[in-house]
Amino acid sequence: MTEPSPAAFTEARARDVLAAAGRPEAAASGRPEAAADARLLALGENAVFALGERGPVVRVGRSADLLERAERELAVAEWLAAEGVPAVRAAEPVATLVDGHPVTYWQRLPETVRPAGPEDLAALLKLVHALPEPPFALPRRELLGGVERWLRLAGDAVSAPDAEYLRGRRDAFAAAATALEPHLPRGPIHGDALTRNVHVGPDGPVLVDLETFSFDLREHDLVVMALSRDRYGLAADAYDTFVSVYGWDVRDWEGCAVLRGSRETASCAWVSQHAPGNPAALKEFRRRIASLREKDATVRWYPF
Repeated sequence: MTEPSPAAFTEARARDVLAAAGRPEAAASGRPEAAADARLLALGENAVFALGERGPVVRVGRSADLLERAERELAVAEWLAAEGVPAVRAAEPVATLVDGHPVTYWQRLPETVRPAGPEDLAALLKLVHALPEPPFALPRRELLGGVERWLRLAGDAVSAPDAEYLRGRRDAFAAAATALEPHLPRGPIHGDALTRNVHVGPDGPVLVDLETFSFDLREHDLVVMALSRDRYGLAADAYDTFVSVYGWDVRDWEGCAVLRGSRETASCAWVSQHAPGNPAALKEFRRRIASLREKDATVRWYPF
């Protein structure tokens, strides 16, 4: 079994960061009540906790190099509020670095009234895609920019041949993307446009997880759902609903295969960082890398 690397980002590590940030009740001390004091909502690039019954939501970033992104996410939230786009709002305006991890605080959203559907996501994307450029710089959507970092975090859990294969795909798709001619005008995009990043409360759908907001091809946001249909089990009629509400099917664009291949490469590498010490992540990584190597586009991938 692969041992967790020293850089492994676990719930326990995130709780220790919360304690260092002034929330000692959340520390990974073995106390059963710690789970109630700070309830883990998600663990990925960030550990996301809900504090108490009515407190804010806290995001603890995986590493210090995500601080700039956390600061930009706060700026995006403020900008979206000014533009009237329904989205999560910050509870505190500043990101802090605690023990090498960026920490941000967000207003807690009310309980969901129903799961988000493709029509909700499409309607929100139409609002985002109609926005002008914000008064601060947004980066390009460097979909493949994290591949090297994720492979580094994966360590020995990923074989050298598999790591080199992903690097080769990264380089090939990055080169191909430079020649793309977009169908839609470039502009602000969400960058990770999935229904799981939409929260439907009593007042309607709002966008969450704003950290990948970028200024780039609008097609990036649309390819996500096309890949969800092809790889993650999204029903064909659900995808058709998304297309109908948005008003255009990105699969009709000749550049779709390049962005799809880029996203598959990034998604495979992203899972690898969780593989050390996590058998489920390692199993999913192996499923994804095998299907890419075998050029089998029919293999189902599972969200992680």
